[in-house]
Amino acid sequence: MIKEYKKTADFLKSQTNIRPRVGIILGSGLGQLAQKITVDKTVPYEKIPGFPLSTVEGHAGNLIFGSIGQTPVVAMQGRFHYYEGYGMDQVVFPVRVMKFLGIEYLFVSNATGGLNPDFKTGDLMVITDHINFFPVNPLRGKNIDELGPRFPDCSKVYDKSLVKLALEIGSQENIILKTGVYIGSSGPTLETPAEYRMFRILGADVTGMSTVPEVIVAHHMGVKIFGISVVTNGIEPVSHDAITTHEEVNHNAAAAEPNMTKIFVEMIKKL
Repeated sequence: MIKEYKKTADFLKSQTNIRPRVGIILGSGLGQLAQKITVDKTVPYEKIPGFPLSTVEGHAGNLIFGSIGQTPVVAMQGRFHYYEGYGMDQVVFPVRVMKFLGIEYLFVSNATGGLNPDFKTGDLMVITDHINFFPVNPLRGKNIDELGPRFPDCSKVYDKSLVKLALEIGSQENIILKTGVYIGSSGPTLETPAEYRMFRILGADVTGMSTVPEVIVAHHMGVKIFGISVVTNGIEPVSHDAITTHEEVNHNAAAAEPNMTKIFVEMIKKL
């Protein structure tokens, strides 16, 4: 796999002179941050050796190289999910490649269902911890020592200095930021009322179908991580007869995106 990561990284290095310090993964309906990037090169996933293809509405399927302020970045405009049928190796493949491109930081975003009764649709939550509820850990199998340790400590996955910076910027920009725990599960079914209650009992504030595998792998490689969840539907499906659709998720994510983008941009400028 090391050869595959390096092969893909070498291909991408041949496409651009950008050597990114920051990797960015944009979730469902959250791809417009790309407009804030001074773009050097856009590479469709279909042209990248080893890359899967994003099959989900709201995920454009491009790898964007450029800069935000003076900071060189690479952004995934759309991610890959376990529920699409990809193995964990494929889901996290781009993160491994971004590390070989030189990233020191990974910024992730996602659209989530709210579990915390104090959260409402449109809220932004800075991720301070996560619960891995996927059936497979992305580090399962033979460990590659060149990538990271066999048993990585996960007590401090989300970088506290980045969390602090985000909260400071939120205060300066009058953007309310919640903090809390993200629980990731395989999907693609949205949660039953019983599952909502279970996840809340476990200690989660929001739930989604991504992020955790990518974050585990990035942490394994020593990358500093920051994440924001956009609450695209509250706990109404549990307490009322309303149903949640993917179209609704994308719509609500797009409505909340400007504030999320502001936080990301201002943070990355300060790195």
